[in-house]
Amino acid sequence: MTGYKILVLNGPNLGALGKRQPEIYGNSTMDILPELVEQVLGKNTANVSLEFYQNNSEGKLIDRIEQAREEGIDGIVLNAGAYTHTSLALADCLAWVELPVVEVHLSNVLARSEPLRQKSFIGRHVIGVIAGFGMMSYALAVQALFQHLKD
Repeated sequence: MTGYKILVLNGPNLGALGKRQPEIYGNSTMDILPELVEQVLGKNTANVSLEFYQNNSEGKLIDRIEQAREEGIDGIVLNAGAYTHTSLALADCLAWVELPVVEVHLSNVLARSEPLRQKSFIGRHVIGVIAGFGMMSYALAVQALFQHLKD
């Protein structure tokens, strides 16, 4: 089996995970993700190479997605943060890059009190959505993307 390159892409304010509103987003940082992925993927962990990127700028996230396409990244796990609910530009980018993307959220956005957070502009351009499991949402998203890529 060949290895798969997966980009874990995080949008605004996600660089502050572990410090930012822990009652919503938890106390963990991205540092624990490789261990969680190993737990979820087991022996298949060796077949997945993770790259992490976070930026608060909408344009830089779009640039990174376009760059991922050119680099031969196999798929993206994307937590676009608030851009999920507001960015037509990000949705337009996902529509044309032809990369499989799993949308991920730490919190259950459908249970959030703000109606705006219950809408996703990017959702129609992704292969699936995983939300509400804290940092485990990322590991589950990697697992789902891995399964999609190898099938």
